[in-house]
Amino acid sequence: MCKNFGLLITLLILTHAFPLTYATSATAPATQTKIESEKIAVKAVVVTMFEYGKITGDKPGEFQFWVERGKLDIEHEFPLGEYPLRMNKEGVLAICLGGGIANATASIMALGLDPRFDLSKAYWLVAGIAGGDPEDISLGSAAWASHVVDGDLVYEIDAREIPSQWPYGLIPLGAKKPAQTPEDIYTGWTLDTVSFQLNSDLAKWAYKATKDITLPDSPGIKKYRALFSSYPNAQKPPFITLGETLSSSTYWHGKHMNQWANDWVKLYAGKDANFMTTNMEDSGTLTALSRLARQNIIDYKRIMILRTVSNYSMAPKDKPTSWSVTAPYADEGRPALETAYTIGSSIIKKIVTNWNTYQSEVPGN
Repeated sequence: MCKNFGLLITLLILTHAFPLTYATSATAPATQTKIESEKIAVKAVVVTMFEYGKITGDKPGEFQFWVERGKLDIEHEFPLGEYPLRMNKEGVLAICLGGGIANATASIMALGLDPRFDLSKAYWLVAGIAGGDPEDISLGSAAWASHVVDGDLVYEIDAREIPSQWPYGLIPLGAKKPAQTPEDIYTGWTLDTVSFQLNSDLAKWAYKATKDITLPDSPGIKKYRALFSSYPNAQKPPFITLGETLSSSTYWHGKHMNQWANDWVKLYAGKDANFMTTNMEDSGTLTALSRLARQNIIDYKRIMILRTVSNYSMAPKDKPTSWSVTAPYADEGRPALETAYTIGSSIIKKIVTNWNTYQSEVPGN
């Protein structure tokens, strides 16, 4: 009995020191409101993919221009990501994912579930460099996408064993031949991450708002463009357009693969879709964002994809693919990096400046 009495006294002391609180229908909303009010409200998230070295002060990758020129002086530690987060007082937050689909998926999901931030009204801008189809676009140019298509979920035949009548050895999962349309495919595959349709009205709004901006050119990319004499669009000075992006972990290259990319995008995004840029992250980014949207953590209608061309996805007709795939980027891809910031920052500024409107109304809709 003495032992039980001592235990009772101990419990009474602990209860007095650490009283239990019970959420009731009256108190729960107040507690929730307090937690939400303490979150940092984010107006826009800028998504970049890589950085060469430090975040500031050295050779710039995609992240550095935003940090330095956008005056993102507030740093938030981000142990689940590859780099710290950077933010400014205007509510613009920037993240650097780390290259590749796996890093993109993990980093975006970590940010979306970070309890420090209120992302419910945030616009998402993916702004990064990419390969470009020389049939459609030139070095230093920019394309706003309405679709992101995944290029990894595929059957692949060894290139030495491709049937002679096939243009390439990549086949949709469940299909019998290349570029077989989805309605012709009998398959048990249940994949929801092959194609992501974005808010096309928002993409068109972003294009119209930026299409007349003069983009940086350089002697280096002008000289490289001249190699593609068989492709008129590839020789144009940098310009802004609308076009879809294909995402894959493999850095593919060559005219046969380029044909596959064009077929693949039409197969999964519709016959009117036009493959224009190739990247290595966006299907991962969209996978995470679509999951976060399911829980109303983010607004899927507020996502924008801007890809700028640092290199071409195939060789000039008089050079081998093996030369082209390993050729250094003209001017180290700097014009494409400049374009990503120039165009992207213009849109972010427009959103933040007109926040009283765009907080509740998505432009273009």
